[in-house]
Amino acid sequence: MSEAPVPPARHLRGEILLVLGVSLGASAVYSLVSLVAKMTADKPLAEQTATLNPSQAPGRPWLDLTYQLLGIGFALVPVLLALHLMRREDPQARHTLGLDLRRPRFDLAAGAVLALCIGLPGLGLYALARLAKVSADVVPAALPEVWWTVPVLVLSAVQNALLEEVVVVGYLLTRLEQLGVRPRVAVAASSLLRGAYHLYQGFGGFVGNAIMGVVFAVFFRRCRRVAPLVVAHALLDVVAFVGYAVFSRQIGTFLR
Repeated sequence: MSEAPVPPARHLRGEILLVLGVSLGASAVYSLVSLVAKMTADKPLAEQTATLNPSQAPGRPWLDLTYQLLGIGFALVPVLLALHLMRREDPQARHTLGLDLRRPRFDLAAGAVLALCIGLPGLGLYALARLAKVSADVVPAALPEVWWTVPVLVLSAVQNALLEEVVVVGYLLTRLEQLGVRPRVAVAASSLLRGAYHLYQGFGGFVGNAIMGVVFAVFFRRCRRVAPLVVAHALLDVVAFVGYAVFSRQIGTFLR
């Protein structure tokens, strides 16, 4: 059975806009508006906060948990949509993207190295952005102290990793390649999009994530595997989310 042909260019362009329009493209637009709101507020940008995992129902933990799980679940729909659309012409789309378990040792090792290479410089860049007053105070987690806090933060980290790496790297770069877009332009588009939907954090968040986007996009183009990127991104977010939730409580307890 032969594979279905790649859709015409006009269809691919429309498909890309629709997939991004229901996922991270929309996030980029909202993030830009959020930055404008912060820049035009009474307080300077450096004195404002950007909360990544807020409580959805303060004082009502079971309802809060329901909202958190629903948010995580629905955020993964664009990932499934992108894979579904790619499978129309490539039944082995997951393998084509490298989103499988065929090379677990490589994926885990490469992901850990990428996380280390991105994480430490990223902290330094965030510190510089804060000193330069071009970044909001990023609060990685603001969930209540209940039994499900850490599991939900881990799930949130994995969801972020799957959504961003599958859609913005694997899917987008593959589709742009099929459209004949030059590699450098495709890498720039992917990385700038990644930076754009982090603008709500300030200019530091944009620059840091755009640089991360370049590294991840180049890695994918060379290795054709998105799984290590998912591992790296998940590790970065787990450390940030869970680390903040745990250590902020310990520091608060110590200060009291």
